Amino acid sequence: MSLKDILPGRLGFGTAPLGNMFRAIPDDEARATVEAAWEHGIRFYDTAPFYGAGLAEERLGEVLAGKPRDEFVLSTKVGRVVLDEHETDVPDFGEKGGLFEHGNPNRILHEWTAEATERSIEGSLRRLGTDRLDIVWVHDIAQDFHGDQWLSKFEEARTGAFRVLSRLRDEGVIGAWGLGVNRTEPIELTLALDEPQPDGFLLAGRYTLLDHEHALTRLLPMAQEQGVDMVVGGPYSSGILAGGTHFEYQQAPAEIVDRVGRLKALADRHGVSIKAAALQFSLAHPASAAVIPGATRPSRIAEDTAALNETVPAAFWADLRAARLVSPAAPLPHNA
Repeated sequence: MSLKDILPGRLGFGTAPLGNMFRAIPDDEARATVEAAWEHGIRFYDTAPFYGAGLAEERLGEVLAGKPRDEFVLSTKVGRVVLDEHETDVPDFGEKGGLFEHGNPNRILHEWTAEATERSIEGSLRRLGTDRLDIVWVHDIAQDFHGDQWLSKFEEARTGAFRVLSRLRDEGVIGAWGLGVNRTEPIELTLALDEPQPDGFLLAGRYTLLDHEHALTRLLPMAQEQGVDMVVGGPYSSGILAGGTHFEYQQAPAEIVDRVGRLKALADRHGVSIKAAALQFSLAHPASAAVIPGATRPSRIAEDTAALNETVPAAFWADLRAARLVSPAAPLPHNA
Protein backbone atom coordinates (compact mmCIF):
# COMPACT_ATOMS: atom_id res chain seq x y z
CA MET A 1 0.00 0.00 0.00
CA SER A 2 1.24 3.48 -0.84
CA LEU A 3 2.00 5.83 2.04
CA LYS A 4 -0.12 8.43 0.27
CA ASP A 5 -3.07 6.07 0.73
CA ILE A 6 -2.41 5.86 4.48
CA LEU A 7 -1.39 9.37 5.48
CA PRO A 8 -4.17 11.83 6.34
CA GLY A 9 -2.41 14.98 5.15
CA ARG A 10 0.87 16.44 3.98
CA LEU A 11 1.89 17.89 7.36
CA GLY A 12 2.71 15.59 10.25
CA PHE A 13 4.37 16.06 13.62
CA GLY A 14 7.82 14.66 14.42
CA THR A 15 8.20 14.00 18.12
CA ALA A 16 11.97 13.66 18.55
CA PRO A 17 12.10 16.98 20.46
CA LEU A 18 9.58 15.57 22.97
CA GLY A 19 12.29 13.13 24.06
CA ASN A 20 14.14 16.15 25.51
CA MET A 21 16.38 16.56 22.51
CA PHE A 22 18.94 19.30 23.26
CA ARG A 23 17.04 20.49 26.38
CA ALA A 24 14.79 19.32 29.19
CA ILE A 25 11.21 20.20 28.24
CA PRO A 26 8.61 20.50 31.01
CA ASP A 27 5.83 17.93 30.79
CA ASP A 28 3.12 20.55 30.51
CA GLU A 29 4.91 22.22 27.59
CA ALA A 30 5.25 18.90 25.78
CA ARG A 31 1.58 18.11 26.40
CA ALA A 32 0.47 21.53 25.16
CA THR A 33 2.54 21.11 21.98
CA VAL A 34 0.87 17.80 21.09
CA GLU A 35 -2.53 19.30 21.86
CA ALA A 36 -1.70 22.25 19.59
CA ALA A 37 -0.85 19.85 16.77
CA TRP A 38 -4.24 18.20 17.18
CA GLU A 39 -6.06 21.54 17.32
CA HIS A 40 -4.37 22.63 14.08
CA GLY A 41 -5.67 19.54 12.33
CA ILE A 42 -2.47 17.47 12.27
CA ARG A 43 -3.36 13.77 12.28
CA PHE A 44 -0.03 12.08 11.53
CA TYR A 45 2.35 11.57 14.45
CA ASP A 46 5.81 10.01 14.21
CA THR A 47 7.82 8.85 17.19
CA ALA A 48 10.44 6.29 18.27
CA PRO A 49 11.70 4.45 21.38
CA PHE A 50 15.08 6.12 20.84
CA TYR A 51 13.67 9.59 21.50
CA GLY A 52 14.57 10.05 25.14
CA ALA A 53 14.54 6.29 25.90
CA GLY A 54 10.77 6.10 25.51
CA LEU A 55 9.97 9.58 26.81
CA ALA A 56 8.59 10.91 23.51
CA GLU A 57 6.32 7.88 23.10
CA GLU A 58 5.04 8.27 26.65
CA ARG A 59 4.29 11.95 26.20
CA LEU A 60 2.63 11.44 22.83
CA GLY A 61 0.59 8.49 24.07
CA GLU A 62 -0.67 10.44 27.06
CA VAL A 63 -2.34 13.01 24.81
CA LEU A 64 -3.47 10.70 22.02
CA ALA A 65 -5.12 8.36 24.53
CA GLY A 66 -7.93 10.92 24.70
CA LYS A 67 -8.40 11.11 20.91
CA PRO A 68 -10.43 8.81 18.65
CA ARG A 69 -7.94 6.19 17.42
CA ASP A 70 -9.43 5.97 13.93
CA GLU A 71 -8.84 9.70 13.39
CA PHE A 72 -5.03 9.70 13.36
CA VAL A 73 -2.09 7.82 11.87
CA LEU A 74 0.70 6.73 14.18
CA SER A 75 4.21 5.64 13.24
CA THR A 76 7.07 4.52 15.42
CA LYS A 77 10.35 2.68 14.91
CA VAL A 78 12.20 -0.54 15.71
CA GLY A 79 15.86 -1.16 16.41
CA ARG A 80 15.97 0.13 19.97
CA VAL A 81 14.51 -1.74 22.92
CA VAL A 82 14.02 0.36 26.04
CA LEU A 83 15.01 -1.75 29.06
CA ASP A 84 13.71 -1.48 32.63
CA GLU A 85 17.23 -1.04 34.00
CA HIS A 86 18.97 2.32 34.12
CA GLU A 87 21.98 3.26 32.00
CA THR A 88 25.19 3.51 34.01
CA ASP A 89 27.57 4.46 31.18
CA VAL A 90 27.49 7.41 28.81
CA PRO A 91 25.47 6.18 25.81
CA ASP A 92 27.29 6.04 22.48
CA PHE A 93 25.06 7.61 19.83
CA GLY A 94 27.69 7.91 17.11
CA GLU A 95 27.51 11.33 15.49
CA LYS A 96 24.49 12.12 17.66
CA GLY A 97 26.37 12.14 20.95
CA GLY A 98 24.51 13.90 23.77
CA LEU A 99 21.34 14.21 21.73
CA PHE A 100 18.97 12.87 24.39
CA GLU A 101 21.04 13.32 27.52
CA HIS A 102 17.97 14.81 29.25
CA GLY A 103 15.69 11.88 28.38
CA ASN A 104 14.65 8.91 30.52
CA PRO A 105 17.56 7.20 32.31
CA ASN A 106 16.69 3.76 30.92
CA ARG A 107 19.27 1.66 29.14
CA ILE A 108 18.65 1.05 25.44
CA LEU A 109 19.41 -2.17 23.58
CA HIS A 110 20.41 -1.40 19.99
CA GLU A 111 19.33 -4.46 18.06
CA TRP A 112 17.52 -5.16 14.78
CA THR A 113 16.96 -8.92 15.10
CA ALA A 114 13.54 -10.55 14.78
CA GLU A 115 13.23 -11.02 18.54
CA ALA A 116 14.27 -7.43 19.31
CA THR A 117 11.82 -6.15 16.70
CA GLU A 118 8.94 -7.94 18.40
CA ARG A 119 10.06 -6.62 21.80
CA SER A 120 10.44 -3.10 20.45
CA ILE A 121 6.89 -3.11 19.07
CA GLU A 122 5.47 -4.48 22.33
CA GLY A 123 7.21 -1.73 24.29
CA SER A 124 6.01 0.98 21.94
CA LEU A 125 2.40 -0.20 22.11
CA ARG A 126 2.58 -0.09 25.90
CA ARG A 127 4.15 3.37 26.11
CA LEU A 128 1.82 4.79 23.47
CA GLY A 129 -1.23 3.26 25.09
CA THR A 130 -2.57 1.95 21.80
CA ASP A 131 -3.46 -1.43 20.35
CA ARG A 132 -2.05 -0.87 16.87
CA LEU A 133 0.59 0.91 14.81
CA ASP A 134 -0.09 2.22 11.32
CA ILE A 135 3.52 2.47 10.11
CA VAL A 136 6.73 1.01 11.53
CA TRP A 137 10.15 2.25 10.42
CA VAL A 138 13.44 0.36 10.78
CA HIS A 139 15.49 3.00 12.58
CA ASP A 140 19.04 4.23 12.00
CA ILE A 141 20.75 1.35 10.20
CA ALA A 142 23.16 3.82 8.63
CA GLN A 143 26.64 5.27 8.76
CA ASP A 144 25.85 8.12 11.13
CA PHE A 145 25.34 5.69 14.02
CA HIS A 146 27.47 2.71 13.04
CA GLY A 147 30.34 4.03 10.93
CA ASP A 148 32.07 1.25 9.00
CA GLN A 149 29.90 -1.34 10.78
CA TRP A 150 26.66 -0.12 9.23
CA LEU A 151 26.48 -2.90 6.64
CA SER A 152 26.52 -5.55 9.37
CA LYS A 153 23.67 -3.74 11.12
CA PHE A 154 21.83 -3.56 7.81
CA GLU A 155 22.24 -7.33 7.38
CA GLU A 156 20.95 -7.88 10.91
CA ALA A 157 17.87 -5.84 10.02
CA ARG A 158 17.43 -7.53 6.63
CA THR A 159 17.21 -10.97 8.19
CA GLY A 160 15.37 -9.76 11.29
CA ALA A 161 13.30 -6.59 11.31
CA PHE A 162 12.53 -6.57 7.56
CA ARG A 163 11.03 -10.05 7.66
CA VAL A 164 9.07 -9.52 10.86
CA LEU A 165 7.56 -6.28 9.56
CA SER A 166 6.75 -7.81 6.18
CA ARG A 167 4.88 -10.61 7.95
CA LEU A 168 3.02 -8.21 10.23
CA ARG A 169 2.02 -6.13 7.22
CA ASP A 170 0.81 -9.19 5.34
CA GLU A 171 -1.19 -10.26 8.39
CA GLY A 172 -2.77 -6.81 8.64
CA VAL A 173 -1.24 -6.13 12.05
CA ILE A 174 0.50 -3.00 10.72
CA GLY A 175 -0.44 -0.95 7.69
CA ALA A 176 3.02 -0.37 6.25
CA TRP A 177 6.74 -0.50 6.98
CA GLY A 178 9.92 1.09 5.73
CA LEU A 179 13.26 2.55 6.78
CA GLY A 180 13.70 5.63 8.94
CA VAL A 181 17.24 6.88 8.40
CA ASN A 182 19.42 9.96 8.05
CA ARG A 183 21.36 8.60 5.06
CA THR A 184 20.25 7.52 1.59
CA GLU A 185 22.48 4.45 1.15
CA PRO A 186 20.50 2.00 3.34
CA ILE A 187 17.33 2.81 1.40
CA GLU A 188 19.09 2.44 -1.94
CA LEU A 189 20.38 -0.95 -0.82
CA THR A 190 16.91 -2.01 0.35
CA LEU A 191 15.25 -1.00 -2.91
CA ALA A 192 17.80 -3.10 -4.81
CA LEU A 193 16.91 -6.28 -2.89
CA ASP A 194 14.75 -9.06 -4.30
CA GLU A 195 13.30 -9.61 -0.84
CA PRO A 196 10.09 -8.11 0.61
CA GLN A 197 10.00 -4.46 -0.21
CA PRO A 198 9.09 -1.53 2.02
CA ASP A 199 6.01 0.61 1.43
CA GLY A 200 7.94 3.82 1.88
CA PHE A 201 10.71 5.48 3.82
CA LEU A 202 11.32 8.26 6.28
CA LEU A 203 14.36 10.21 5.17
CA ALA A 204 15.55 12.80 7.68
CA GLY A 205 17.65 15.75 6.65
CA ARG A 206 18.48 14.48 3.17
CA TYR A 207 15.77 16.23 1.16
CA THR A 208 15.91 19.79 2.39
CA LEU A 209 16.81 23.15 0.91
CA LEU A 210 20.32 22.64 2.27
CA ASP A 211 20.90 19.01 1.31
CA HIS A 212 19.07 17.26 -1.53
CA GLU A 213 21.47 16.61 -4.41
CA HIS A 214 22.36 13.01 -3.53
CA ALA A 215 18.80 11.93 -2.83
CA LEU A 216 17.60 13.64 -5.97
CA THR A 217 20.06 12.00 -8.32
CA ARG A 218 20.30 8.50 -6.83
CA LEU A 219 17.62 7.51 -4.37
CA LEU A 220 14.44 9.18 -5.55
CA PRO A 221 14.52 7.87 -9.14
CA MET A 222 14.72 4.33 -7.71
CA ALA A 223 11.86 5.04 -5.33
CA GLN A 224 9.64 6.50 -8.04
CA GLU A 225 10.30 3.56 -10.32
CA GLN A 226 9.12 1.20 -7.59
CA GLY A 227 6.22 3.39 -6.45
CA VAL A 228 7.70 3.91 -2.99
CA ASP A 229 6.84 7.16 -1.20
CA MET A 230 8.96 9.37 1.05
CA VAL A 231 8.17 11.08 4.32
CA VAL A 232 10.58 13.99 4.77
CA GLY A 233 11.95 14.27 8.28
CA GLY A 234 14.05 17.16 9.53
CA PRO A 235 12.88 19.62 6.86
CA TYR A 236 14.53 22.47 8.76
CA SER A 237 17.91 20.67 8.81
CA SER A 238 17.99 20.30 12.62
CA GLY A 239 16.67 23.83 13.09
CA ILE A 240 19.00 26.08 11.10
CA LEU A 241 16.21 26.73 8.56
CA ALA A 242 13.81 27.70 11.32
CA GLY A 243 15.88 30.30 13.12
CA GLY A 244 17.97 27.84 15.15
CA THR A 245 21.71 27.24 15.22
CA HIS A 246 21.92 23.45 14.71
CA PHE A 247 22.68 21.64 11.46
CA GLU A 248 23.03 17.85 11.42
CA TYR A 249 22.36 17.91 15.19
CA GLN A 250 25.51 20.00 15.78
CA GLN A 251 26.35 23.70 15.77
CA ALA A 252 26.12 24.80 12.14
CA PRO A 253 29.46 25.42 10.40
CA ALA A 254 30.22 28.79 8.82
CA GLU A 255 29.49 27.71 5.24
CA ILE A 256 26.00 26.52 6.21
CA VAL A 257 25.31 29.72 8.13
CA ASP A 258 26.36 31.66 5.03
CA ARG A 259 24.10 29.61 2.75
CA VAL A 260 21.14 30.06 5.08
CA GLY A 261 21.83 33.80 5.09
CA ARG A 262 21.61 33.85 1.28
CA LEU A 263 18.39 31.84 1.35
CA LYS A 264 16.85 34.12 3.94
CA ALA A 265 17.87 37.27 2.07
CA LEU A 266 16.18 35.97 -1.07
CA ALA A 267 13.08 34.97 0.89
CA ASP A 268 12.93 38.41 2.55
CA ARG A 269 13.05 40.12 -0.84
CA HIS A 270 9.95 38.21 -1.87
CA GLY A 271 8.20 38.50 1.48
CA VAL A 272 8.42 34.74 2.01
CA SER A 273 9.08 33.01 5.34
CA ILE A 274 12.06 30.67 5.30
CA LYS A 275 9.89 27.99 6.93
CA ALA A 276 7.42 28.14 4.03
CA ALA A 277 10.25 27.84 1.53
CA ALA A 278 11.69 24.84 3.39
CA LEU A 279 8.43 22.90 3.79
CA GLN A 280 7.10 23.58 0.33
CA PHE A 281 10.42 22.68 -1.31
CA SER A 282 10.53 19.31 0.48
CA LEU A 283 6.96 18.56 -0.58
CA ALA A 284 7.41 19.55 -4.23
CA HIS A 285 9.03 16.26 -5.23
CA PRO A 286 6.48 13.75 -6.60
CA ALA A 287 7.76 11.08 -4.20
CA SER A 288 7.08 13.24 -1.14
CA ALA A 289 4.04 12.06 0.78
CA ALA A 290 4.39 14.24 3.88
CA VAL A 291 6.76 16.36 5.89
CA ILE A 292 7.14 16.05 9.68
CA PRO A 293 8.84 18.98 11.38
CA GLY A 294 9.37 18.65 15.11
CA ALA A 295 8.40 21.17 17.77
CA THR A 296 8.50 21.69 21.51
CA ARG A 297 6.32 24.79 21.78
CA PRO A 298 2.67 25.20 20.72
CA SER A 299 3.52 28.38 18.81
CA ARG A 300 5.80 26.41 16.49
CA ILE A 301 2.89 24.24 15.39
CA ALA A 302 0.97 27.33 14.32
CA GLU A 303 4.03 28.52 12.38
CA ASP A 304 4.38 25.18 10.59
CA THR A 305 0.72 25.12 9.60
CA ALA A 306 0.93 28.69 8.34
CA ALA A 307 4.13 27.90 6.43
CA LEU A 308 2.51 24.98 4.64
CA ASN A 309 -0.41 27.15 3.53
CA GLU A 310 1.57 30.32 2.78
CA THR A 311 1.34 31.61 -0.78
CA VAL A 312 4.87 31.62 -2.18
CA PRO A 313 5.19 33.51 -5.49
CA ALA A 314 6.54 31.70 -8.52
CA ALA A 315 9.16 34.45 -8.85
CA PHE A 316 10.74 33.33 -5.57
CA TRP A 317 11.26 29.79 -6.85
CA ALA A 318 12.59 31.09 -10.15
CA ASP A 319 15.09 33.34 -8.36
CA LEU A 320 16.07 30.48 -6.05
CA ARG A 321 16.91 28.42 -9.12
CA ALA A 322 18.73 31.29 -10.81
CA ALA A 323 20.84 31.89 -7.69
CA ARG A 324 21.86 28.22 -7.76
CA LEU A 325 20.63 27.73 -4.22
CA VAL A 326 18.88 24.53 -5.29
CA SER A 327 19.79 21.78 -7.71
CA PRO A 328 18.83 22.47 -11.33
CA ALA A 329 17.02 19.12 -11.33
CA ALA A 330 14.99 19.69 -8.14
CA PRO A 331 11.22 19.89 -8.71
CA LEU A 332 9.86 23.21 -7.49
CA PRO A 333 6.35 24.46 -6.84
CA HIS A 334 4.84 26.29 -9.82
CA ASN A 335 7.28 24.39 -12.05
CA ALA A 336 9.78 27.23 -11.64
